Amino acid sequence: MARSRVGAGMGDFDLVIFDCDGVLVDSEKISAAMLIAELGAMGITVDMPYVARHFLGRSYPVVMSQIRRDFGIDLPEGFEEAYRNRLLAAFSESLTAMPGVARVLSGLRLPWCVATSSSPRRVEASLRMTGLWDLARGRVFTASEVANGKPAPDLFLHAAARMGASPTRSLVIEDSLTGIRAGRAAGMIVWRFTGGSHLGPVLDPEPEDARPDLHFASFTGFFDLLPQAAPAPPAPRKDA
Repeated sequence: MARSRVGAGMGDFDLVIFDCDGVLVDSEKISAAMLIAELGAMGITVDMPYVARHFLGRSYPVVMSQIRRDFGIDLPEGFEEAYRNRLLAAFSESLTAMPGVARVLSGLRLPWCVATSSSPRRVEASLRMTGLWDLARGRVFTASEVANGKPAPDLFLHAAARMGASPTRSLVIEDSLTGIRAGRAAGMIVWRFTGGSHLGPVLDPEPEDARPDLHFASFTGFFDLLPQAAPAPPAPRKDA
């Protein structure tokens, strides 16, 4: 069931921008567990709340900078490539698209795109594995294309500009506080998707700068929330 601030979150939009991990694909629990294990092998102990607080929604360079600040350790050359390879292998066995999201993407009557902190290789692999790549091809933007990743607004502003939409008429679908901060900093309306397996039934507190305009937990009723984007009803059949 959707929750929103009174009078917020609804309106006319020219663009819908989807995050990928934790929104289109149910990847965050897999990637968090993998990163915890990989860091543990390097003698760095972190838990799921730490990962959720510092890593979700952020690009790999930002994650590495956080580890350097908190633990005083530079990860060895080759760590990133080995981690990415093992993560994609894990994805190939258990990654799934969020229920109902393929129907939403294929039926949207508004322009839409994907803006993700993932690397180009990872996002393409993730979307291919889950059958979403053919829908998203040509409209995927990654943090590698901007100077500053989320929570800076750069990526969302870049995506809107490339899609020819005004930020104030763009709707962002995010799951992480980092992504919500980026969307709000870009001057966009932000809806938080809470249906990923990495989010429990009770959400952590949302600071003022990371408070979305609306919460929803399932893509099944997405077009009820955004009727202007719903597929056109089929034309009535004419009797022969």
